[in-house]
Amino acid sequence: MSSLLPPEHDREHHRQLQNSLPRGFVRKSGDGWVNCGCGNRHWGLFGAAGLFLAKRGADGRWSHVVLQHRALWSHQGGTWGVPGGALMEGETPVEAALREAHEEAGVSSTSVIPLASHEFTHPDWSYTTIVAESAGPLHTIGATDSESLEIEWVELPLLRLAAASDDRQITRNGEVVEFLPAFRSSLPRLLQLLDEQE
Repeated sequence: MSSLLPPEHDREHHRQLQNSLPRGFVRKSGDGWVNCGCGNRHWGLFGAAGLFLAKRGADGRWSHVVLQHRALWSHQGGTWGVPGGALMEGETPVEAALREAHEEAGVSSTSVIPLASHEFTHPDWSYTTIVAESAGPLHTIGATDSESLEIEWVELPLLRLAAASDDRQITRNGEVVEFLPAFRSSLPRLLQLLDEQE
């Protein structure tokens, strides 16, 4: 059984993180830390989910994916990954991924077609990434809450380059982009799932 309290050596960081939550942050049923048997702690009492949303270019091939630049106050803040977060009680991973993408990035669930999923499983916790296609009118996206510094459509070739290297970061438009470690680990599989839908 997992504990909801951070390990003793991590309590001070946990306290600082809790105190740095933005004003107006409202806790939901799934919000909280899980101390996992893997030795790490993870956000989401019922697990977590995110949306790997891709769009096609004029040639009909995948061209861009929505990525979130995580707020500095968040766990592993300042890194890039997919919009996502804790599952609420009774929520499916698809429902959670769509809700989080709407809350954090302004993605309308009516223009998303789920294609596949990838579950990153730990002893006491899991993260499910929903691979999806942007359909209908192109999404107007942007940071819509305090959990994001920025939200952008990122060129797929850059992600392919990152997946093919051992590096956790790439250079984009002259700036270093550092990926959330778990996202970087899952990136080759996510791209494979996307390519299977080409």
